[in-house]
Amino acid sequence: MSTVTRPPWRQRLSRWDVKFSPYLYISPFFILFAIVGLYPLLFTAWVSVHDWHLIGGQGDFVGMANFADVLQQPRFYNALRNTFSIFLLSSIPQIITALFVAWMLDANLRAKTFWRMGVLLPYVVAPVAVSLIFSKLFADQSGLINTLLTQIGISPIGWHADSLAAHVAIATMVNFRWTGYNTLIFLAAMQAVPRELYEAAVVDGANRINQFFSVTLPSLRPTMIFVVITSTIGGLQIFDEPRMYDTLGQGGADRQWQTLTMYLYELGWGPQRSFGRASAVAWLLFLIIIVIGMINFWLTSRISKSEGRKTKRKEVV
Repeated sequence: MSTVTRPPWRQRLSRWDVKFSPYLYISPFFILFAIVGLYPLLFTAWVSVHDWHLIGGQGDFVGMANFADVLQQPRFYNALRNTFSIFLLSSIPQIITALFVAWMLDANLRAKTFWRMGVLLPYVVAPVAVSLIFSKLFADQSGLINTLLTQIGISPIGWHADSLAAHVAIATMVNFRWTGYNTLIFLAAMQAVPRELYEAAVVDGANRINQFFSVTLPSLRPTMIFVVITSTIGGLQIFDEPRMYDTLGQGGADRQWQTLTMYLYELGWGPQRSFGRASAVAWLLFLIIIVIGMINFWLTSRISKSEGRKTKRKEVV
């Protein structure tokens, strides 16, 4: 009768290495995220239900009073409206322009590397520098844009006085910085599309426009989902561009371009500072982003399922 001997310690160590090493490799990211991401998020939730002071720290427990107070303030809804207005004016043209530029860069151009590096240069420029330059371009009296408009007989626009004009100017800054970044993401996805699909489309008589809508766009669906979600998260958290749009940094005299993050900053560090209410705004913004992200995911899932059903029907036919 043979006895079963235990494996040597080296064999046991190798088994543990195979079993646990993948978790050790990815653990630095999750540890760092827990320290700089998850912990501040949970701590902000704790602050939002207390009367928190700058010097004294934690005060009395107030429950949902900070949330109720914020939701009763007209400035919160003004900041929410401004945030969504700037987000829509920037994200939609930005994604469309990035798709078109990526499509052009995917063609047989001369000096491809030069043009592909060139579209990323605005992303390298500091947000403060971009905001200062564009605030001068969109100045109410001496700006370059109004000077060009007067040359063609159009009255100057109050880029800082009018809400919609201010939103357009800020959205232009955002598009200037982030269009090239999204362009390279789309370009990388376009280059991963199998060239056999384009060759088959050419055999079927499709021109470049038809190839773009019938081959390129369907292949870019996962990438578009990623870009839309990241643009949504970044667009709803916009701060640098509207903060630097004027010298005061308050979002205008009537807060006509004050975003939610600027309103949060004002609550936390303004004359009537309240860390509890500022934390409540932060959590409301977090919940809004989660809801919009879920809506985006639901819409893209519906579109993907409908496209899959159409493909199956075509294959059956």
